[in-house]
Amino acid sequence: HVQVVQSGGGLVQAVGSLRLSCAASGRDFSSVNMGWLRQAPGKDREFVAAISWNAIKTYYADSVKGRCTITRDNGQNTVYLQMNSVKPEDTAVYYCAARESGNYYSPTSYKSWGQGTQVTVSS
Repeated sequence: HVQVVQSGGGLVQAVGSLRLSCAASGRDFSSVNMGWLRQAPGKDREFVAAISWNAIKTYYADSVKGRCTITRDNGQNTVYLQMNSVKPEDTAVYYCAARESGNYYSPTSYKSWGQGTQVTVSS
């Protein structure tokens, strides 16, 4: 099993940038697909970005496509989410999680959730 600990986030002004990190433990990390999801107040948790175990495939929600980049470093057991040109609607708690099966865009496909990190974008 993979366990993850998140870092990064905080308060950022609109059109600014920030990077979220997700450090994983467990020997299976390099064979596990990973993803970032978020949950805004009063809304359901939603998919943001996903990356395959070998980093060959990446997927993005339409709402962040062109502004966010997901990467991973299997040597460091870490996944990153670089967010650029952030908008107030990006304000949410962001979660890193591992996906062993199921669709990449479905939150129910993910397990081993991180603790969540708050991202607040001011206008």
